Amino acid sequence: MPRKSLAVGSTVLMFASIGAAAGAASAASAGSAAVAGPALSINISARRHAINRDIYGMNFAQARLESQLKLPVVRWGGNATTRYNYLLDTANHASDWYFENIPNTVKNPAALPGGSTADQFIGQNKRDGADSIITVPLIGWTPKSRAQTCGFSVAKYGPQQSTDPYDSDCGNGVNTSGQDITGNDPADTSRRAGASFVAKWVGYLDKKYGGAAAGGVRFYQLDNEPDIWFATHRDVHPVGATYSEMLSKTKKVAAAIKSTDPAAKTIGPSGWGWSSLFYSGNDQQYCASHSCGAVPPDMARHGGVPFAAWYLRQLRAYQQQTGVRLLDYFDNHWYPQEANVFGETDDPATQALRLRSTRMLWDPHYVDQSWINQPVMAIPRMKQLVAQNYPGTKVAITEYNFGALDKIDGGLAEADVLGIFGREGLNLATLWGPPAFADPGAFAFRMYLDYNGNGSAFGDTSVRAVSSAQTALAIYAAQRSSDGALTAIVINKTHHALASPLSVTGLAAHATAQVFRYGQGDPTAIVHEPAQAFSNGSATVTFPAYSITEFVVPAPGLAPAVAHLRRATSAAAATVPVPAARPGPADGFLRATGFDGRKVAAGWNPKAWDPPAIRPAWAHQATLR
Repeated sequence: MPRKSLAVGSTVLMFASIGAAAGAASAASAGSAAVAGPALSINISARRHAINRDIYGMNFAQARLESQLKLPVVRWGGNATTRYNYLLDTANHASDWYFENIPNTVKNPAALPGGSTADQFIGQNKRDGADSIITVPLIGWTPKSRAQTCGFSVAKYGPQQSTDPYDSDCGNGVNTSGQDITGNDPADTSRRAGASFVAKWVGYLDKKYGGAAAGGVRFYQLDNEPDIWFATHRDVHPVGATYSEMLSKTKKVAAAIKSTDPAAKTIGPSGWGWSSLFYSGNDQQYCASHSCGAVPPDMARHGGVPFAAWYLRQLRAYQQQTGVRLLDYFDNHWYPQEANVFGETDDPATQALRLRSTRMLWDPHYVDQSWINQPVMAIPRMKQLVAQNYPGTKVAITEYNFGALDKIDGGLAEADVLGIFGREGLNLATLWGPPAFADPGAFAFRMYLDYNGNGSAFGDTSVRAVSSAQTALAIYAAQRSSDGALTAIVINKTHHALASPLSVTGLAAHATAQVFRYGQGDPTAIVHEPAQAFSNGSATVTFPAYSITEFVVPAPGLAPAVAHLRRATSAAAATVPVPAARPGPADGFLRATGFDGRKVAAGWNPKAWDPPAIRPAWAHQATLR
């Protein structure tokens, strides 16, 4: 069959393979003979659990990409949303941009809050059928006016190491001796904003769009990375948030949301990374400048219990006492901490490290190659925290990015991550710094949400899929409830094309798979390749280096016993134990920061974030969060 772009029928079996190699080495191997690869197997009847479509979300997705992919959920998040005033359509951009209040450009400021940037964001999502995640403040402050003001005025607080190139009076809050400026007045930029402010915003959104149960805003996020307010928002919150502060503010703000819109779902506490599971912001700040033992001061005041476990226990106790669940999703942000992985660095060594680093999401045998220096097992670890401390809470990752989404290896890593999310039973995820429309990272999403251009998608019931060398060829599989189709994804992380035996328990004696491919051979399209035959459920398949390959088999190619299995509704069960973790240094945040206390993980694809309807006037000024 000739190569061409084709839609496929709706009753299909789909496999996908992702080949990964590094730079010129992979390009050179693309035309070379395949080498023997590891054995792959799928059992359609085994290890079945539901895949939540909400794992395929993004932050601030391009309108065109959001519409084409029919993204399930899009998040309004990041540092600037911590202090966003919906009444003024103005945000303080914190340490990302000189602690400045910057008003968004709107057609009619007198009509605010109507027509605000947040309203435009929600309206776009509703048009595209995506649910919105709206970040609301716990921090207790919001911009006081639409005037462009800053937290560390040079005229008021003296010369500083760096100033806004567009406004020389706005400094970075670090004096010329390299010391943080302290004692500044939060009222320079902000006014108090507590639970009543949030309740009024939720009420406004309910009136404008309907409540969560009526197609309005479905999710409210309880601020953004509050454990590092002491760095990102130090102009108004210079002291790290304690256990007690986080619990008190969560109770007040979440209760306000639930009383205003009982059907809305809340997400929190949304820490910045590994350290967030163990330490409060107060401990992270204290231990950055003091010698701390295994149990730093704030943790010691709470019985030596790590922060996330304590927080979940307290909210469980609240529900037991009141009957009200205040937290629906336990969320933490995860960026790879290995050197240069998150970003645009793309030399062969970094590509290989990027493609390994996805293992931090699940693998008990992968020792994180960073200051963490132990198995992270992010998703199983979060699920274990929930199971032990607040059963019934769902698990989310509302920020992650493994870098280089505009490069083939970054697209392959993203496709790997999406497969991991489904197999491990994550409930919700939103990519930070989404790809541009034609980037490889966008094609990674297409393989799951629209592989043939007609909306055909990866399955919604995960099934057993095993590779004899997961680090070389990682495999994922799922059955689609709409038509009984089976889908799978295989990831080739070698420098060579691999010829691997693939066996599928549940295929008919004879089946033919259509083949679709995306990769370095043609990074602009998904190409329909010649068909692949299966005999008695087996075939030897060549997976090209640096490519994504999908096989599509009509449902008659499945054995009758599995062709019409019902969609699984149960959650994924734990398959491996989660080892106890060493919390690591409490100043881990500083080990992941660049100059000025700004997160290295704040870097993102500046080409991608430009939906015209919501692009703020300041967007040309910075590429940080």
